[in-house]
Amino acid sequence: MDFDYFYGQQADLFSFYRVPKVLFTNERFWNVSTDAKLLYGILLDRMNLSAKNGWLDKAGRVYIIFTIDEIRESLGCSEQKAIKTLAELEKKCGLVEKKRQGLGKPNLLYVKNFSTGAVDTQFKNNENHCSGATKNTVPELHISQGNNTDIKNTEFSDNYPILSSEESGKEVDGREKYWEYYDYFFEQLEFKHLLENNPYDREMLNNILDLIIETMCSNRKMIRIASDDKPIEIVRSRFMKLDSGHIEYVLGCIKENTTKVRNIKQYLLATVFNAPTTMDSYYDTLVRHDMANGFPNARR
Repeated sequence: MDFDYFYGQQADLFSFYRVPKVLFTNERFWNVSTDAKLLYGILLDRMNLSAKNGWLDKAGRVYIIFTIDEIRESLGCSEQKAIKTLAELEKKCGLVEKKRQGLGKPNLLYVKNFSTGAVDTQFKNNENHCSGATKNTVPELHISQGNNTDIKNTEFSDNYPILSSEESGKEVDGREKYWEYYDYFFEQLEFKHLLENNPYDREMLNNILDLIIETMCSNRKMIRIASDDKPIEIVRSRFMKLDSGHIEYVLGCIKENTTKVRNIKQYLLATVFNAPTTMDSYYDTLVRHDMANGFPNARR
């Protein structure tokens, strides 16, 4: 197919996604993939529409709703790639903050301002260079990873930590370890098939995957699970044994729970941690129940 040339100002006739040049020139973003940078430009474009439509939270911050399916269609990629690209913007460079609304509802996305801190940085640098050539200043980015998660009959509280208070103040490992665990668990848990088999539970599945990886990356020596402090190595060892069946079991526990859960993050962590030891006994109980009611071959 032959395409014609541009003449004069014809290029102005088209609409374009605007990807900030700083994402390609600033060393802060050198480890961010081109797909993630393009997605950021697409999300910025959607931000303009949200602002015009008055999509603001109580603090006046603009948010958008852009599902994994929309990302997949926009980038022309697989669902796995769409999930990973969005996670890269959120976890790797903090350009996106995700707020979960609850089971069955799409996430709210806050697209972060890539130029945050640029004015202050430039002002301070100019004070230090009264004459001669000045060094190029670069914008600073404040990474925020606060995510709130709500599911039916639950309330989330960020003030009820997963990690032991005795070990508070320590940071998690670097971004590279996050992606190593992400790749491992995506394959180990057969996450693509979990998403396909549970289309209405995608947000919860992503919550579970995030929780597993963040726990694996922790530098803390103790992890609080169901009010008990567990050595991190024991927790990691248990998590490494997880498979898709355990995650299906966790989803079942969430759906069957009828009591009010004060902290969804703690509840999920305890359920995932105990899944390898409680799943078999749970299903054995169901089998005995079914046999007693005349269904000897019934088993979930």
